[in-house]
Amino acid sequence: MDTKELIKKVRKIEIKTRGLSTQVFSGEYHSAFKGRGMAFAEVRAYMPGDEIRTIDWNVTARFNEPYVKVFQEERELTMMLIVDISGSSNFGTKSQLKKEVIAELCAVLAFSAAQNNDKIGVLLFSDQVELFIAPKKGRKHILRIIRELIEFKPKSEKTDLESILRHFNNAIKKRTIAFVISDFMSEGNLEDVFKIVNKRHDLVALQIEDPMESELPNLGIIQFEDAETNVKKWVNTSSKKVRTQRKANAIKRNKELTQSFRKSGVDFVKIETNKPYILPLMNLFKRR
Repeated sequence: MDTKELIKKVRKIEIKTRGLSTQVFSGEYHSAFKGRGMAFAEVRAYMPGDEIRTIDWNVTARFNEPYVKVFQEERELTMMLIVDISGSSNFGTKSQLKKEVIAELCAVLAFSAAQNNDKIGVLLFSDQVELFIAPKKGRKHILRIIRELIEFKPKSEKTDLESILRHFNNAIKKRTIAFVISDFMSEGNLEDVFKIVNKRHDLVALQIEDPMESELPNLGIIQFEDAETNVKKWVNTSSKKVRTQRKANAIKRNKELTQSFRKSGVDFVKIETNKPYILPLMNLFKRR
């Protein structure tokens, strides 16, 4: 991709996602992810409706009229986007590839965080850490993140989410809002590592899924290639048994994954490549 085309793509994503952040998600994000507590801001004159417990009795006695203490939320949060860029992220059978949906989701979350004056950092992974971008603020920083999500080429096509999350937990000591964005097609004991990370950080999972990963169309005998192992095999999609088995496997995998999220206390939502992500993301924020 040449520079001109890349800039055009970045700009297109910025326009779409920044508008969504401003109009839809910024307030929901603020409500869903709280700061560290309340800090004293100022003293002002008492107004009808103010709570009695907020009266500053020292100032009230000095000026011989009631004054109240005003507090505001201590914000200054850090959001980390832990993003799967393994081979399976290049899959997509409808309007968008999984990686394209992921790029938009990251942009929406980043702009929502920025409007709440939070820092944003990124960890791109396969079966290794492919790229780490330290948390910062600002539009230029977010545009760099979007640019990397569009054009970064990983060294590996495989996935090892368990080891990545353990590395993240050991490397990032300060509490963050950690969004893991992946299809979660990874081996390993994910439930245990979810629990470990969620104790230190506020872990949130966004599962990206393409409809053909569970529903095979009847297209006759076609060749499939595993995006992460490059293994090829012929599949008879005309067989009802084959299609039923694929759906059953997908249901089982999603059920096990859902149980892992719930047992570990991780908030999660499934986002499908053939459907808008606005409603699932809004529902996730509202549940919190």
